[in-house]
Amino acid sequence: MSIPLRILLSKLSIPHQNLFNTKQLHAMIAKTHLSLDPFFATKISRYYALNGDLTSAHQLFEESPHRSIYLWNSIIRAYAQVHDFKNAFHLFKKLLRSELCPDNFTFACILRACYENNNVEGVRLVHGGLVVSGLQMDSICGSALVTAYSKLGFVDDASKAFYGVIDPDLATWNSLIYGYGYCGIWGEGLKLFNAMRITGIQPDGYTMVALISSFTQPGLLHIGQGIHGFCIKSGFLSNDYVGSSLVSMYSRCECLDSAQGVFYTLSKPDIVTWSALITGIANAGDMDRAFLFFRDRNMEGMKADPVLLSTILVASVRLGNVGPGCEVHGYVLRHGLEIDIRVASALIDMYSKCGFMDLAIRVLNVLPRKNIVVYNSAILGLGSHGIADQAFRLFDEAMEKGFTPDESTFSALLYGCCQAGLAREGEEFFNRMKDEFGIKPRNEHYVHMVKILGMPGKLKEAYEFVLNLSEPVDAGIWGALLACCEMHGNSALAETILQHIFENQVQEGSHSISLSRIYANNERWDDVEKLRDGMIDNGQKKLPGLSWIGGKSS
Repeated sequence: MSIPLRILLSKLSIPHQNLFNTKQLHAMIAKTHLSLDPFFATKISRYYALNGDLTSAHQLFEESPHRSIYLWNSIIRAYAQVHDFKNAFHLFKKLLRSELCPDNFTFACILRACYENNNVEGVRLVHGGLVVSGLQMDSICGSALVTAYSKLGFVDDASKAFYGVIDPDLATWNSLIYGYGYCGIWGEGLKLFNAMRITGIQPDGYTMVALISSFTQPGLLHIGQGIHGFCIKSGFLSNDYVGSSLVSMYSRCECLDSAQGVFYTLSKPDIVTWSALITGIANAGDMDRAFLFFRDRNMEGMKADPVLLSTILVASVRLGNVGPGCEVHGYVLRHGLEIDIRVASALIDMYSKCGFMDLAIRVLNVLPRKNIVVYNSAILGLGSHGIADQAFRLFDEAMEKGFTPDESTFSALLYGCCQAGLAREGEEFFNRMKDEFGIKPRNEHYVHMVKILGMPGKLKEAYEFVLNLSEPVDAGIWGALLACCEMHGNSALAETILQHIFENQVQEGSHSISLSRIYANNERWDDVEKLRDGMIDNGQKKLPGLSWIGGKSS
């Protein structure tokens, strides 16, 4: 073997090469007969991908005369990892038309691309391909299929895929345990965990993380504590990932002392753990302590991520004090994070809710790359301050830039119309949402429309609007209409609405109180007493003789 070749092979054995070295290696290989060997092409292609140079990686792939399945997998994985799903799927389909057959790693890679792209149909098509190829029972493919279905919320399909795998390995068991937890079916996850142990397979750190992650409600705290005890007995607490998941679990279950206790045992708490603890503290209402932990984290020299920054900005809003929010904004600017969409959206929301709309718009204007999410935040902020004309202009600007409005966009626009008393504009936006953009209204859109019609006094139109709704009308929509009746002192319509609430067995406690206030404002004290007696009588299902026309009970 020549010296240059030995040098070349020694360099190729290094897991990662920078882009300059990769180009040098590529040039050395191109001068020899080794350029025809798919092994070397695969190695260089991976180095290009690791350095983010997909153009060179793809060019090398196209120029390779002999493409092994490893080279195909390398380029497909490279595109999937940067979320360029279009090219990943295109290459996968191209592979299917070639003389080669995808292997288990190919299928696993494309399945991951499918669920990361929320492509349910893609998962089902790949599943069909696995059945045809006979790889459905392979542990690698089985685990990937279980994970894909679980991540997309199809846990029944994930379960069927799991039980189709012959002799599932630990990774496959972990995938379904995670899937049950991800879909909120913690009981099934716990059963599967016990079944796995009965078969003689011992859990690892990933198993415990998958199981612990399913306990998200305070009512499940005692089960989470039991799993914590198992982790102590089994020696899993030395695993920082397990410790981090316990911190997250205790934080979600509002047991902050335990969360903090586990946190201090971790040798290197990661950003997710810090975020979980700070979020838990903020959700418990202790904003000062949340900011104290945030500052401690910064003192230790660890960089906050967009999720943590968004969390702490929400905490600033709850404090009702723009000062801490400005402090976070300064941190964002110092670390070059102002271009992150999530951070920018949280800053806009924070400044809007703290009453500094000019600063919110400034954040939007300096953002080099925008999307509909940041526009939604700004439109909502302007609407909440009654500056509907500027909100409408921002909507037009977003449309001109080619962004497609979503449910939240129209919710923000309708809220702005409601705040500004713009009934005609509100109806126009509601109709555009349905007819022009094909967005099905949600309850919040209906609530806004009821207020848009009812608050100016168009109670009859608001009532008819609610009656014409095809789906069951929930308590929030009736409550909005009752609030409009209370504003205008219309007890007759309020009585009719309450009758609908009783007949449809909607939870009505606060609505009866609204009607009671309307009676009191109209000095109908006998009706106040009758209504309150009816509220005390838990067996009463219906108010007798109520009519919008009659106005009084018979």
